[in-house]
Amino acid sequence: MDISQLALALGASLSAGLNLYITVFCLGLMQRLEWINLPESMAIVSNPWVMGTAALLFLVEFAADKVPYIDNTWDAVHTFIRVPAGALLAASAFGDIPQQWLWIAALLGGFVSFTSHGAKATARLAVNASPEPFSNWFLSFVEDVLSLTLLWLVSSHPYIAVTLAVLLLVLFASIIYLFYQFFRRLFRRKSPQPAT
Repeated sequence: MDISQLALALGASLSAGLNLYITVFCLGLMQRLEWINLPESMAIVSNPWVMGTAALLFLVEFAADKVPYIDNTWDAVHTFIRVPAGALLAASAFGDIPQQWLWIAALLGGFVSFTSHGAKATARLAVNASPEPFSNWFLSFVEDVLSLTLLWLVSSHPYIAVTLAVLLLVLFASIIYLFYQFFRRLFRRKSPQPAT
């Protein structure tokens, strides 16, 4: 295993948790432009049909992400899509490795995707509580730019990509924890007190 494989596994799984379709499309495009040399097990993402499907679904997600509450439904459904896809991307990033390491990569990739997806979905729930739509649009834009930046770093600066991915993973886990504490206190305050 070298740093470029680790960067690809971490970057792709983290980016997939934020926006799976832009991740698949960009990885395929970078492979076609020869900006990155994907392992044979991942090279299928450069297939025109895979890229076309990813581009079409990205356009749907781009629109859904801008509409409050529709984005929450979209994220809820994509819990069952982004996490397994992130696991698959992480495992295939290492190419031909022994089965036990393949499974470990898949489990860790799924965890990374789940963490970034969880932070995205949680932040969207909080943002949708505000009446104006601009914070939702801004957050969607930031997620897309973050995914693109991370994927570009994977292709050109793998050490920076790994460092950024680890920092983002810690940040996303912290966001999930903070929102969990916030909602816990909120619901505890709203629950009726027993009569004495």
